[in-house]
Amino acid sequence: MINKYFKLDRKNIALVQFIIEGYGEMAAVTTIDPKKAIIRISIIPDFISDMNNLIEYLEDKYKMEEINNYREIDKDGR
Repeated sequence: MINKYFKLDRKNIALVQFIIEGYGEMAAVTTIDPKKAIIRISIIPDFISDMNNLIEYLEDKYKMEEINNYREIDKDGR
């Protein structure tokens, strides 16, 4: 899986998730931090081109901002 992280308006998280997961098994969306409105999009490598096109559209429409070099912190804060 190829993981990409994005920050967006909290009110758009469910909508973006619905749109992406509507494309079937190409990708999955996980809310990493609901307070900061950070999501992870996990993309199956075979569909990276298609998902990149969709993500580009969603970035413009819903003001999503990609977070480069994002590292999830485990439950212990490490």
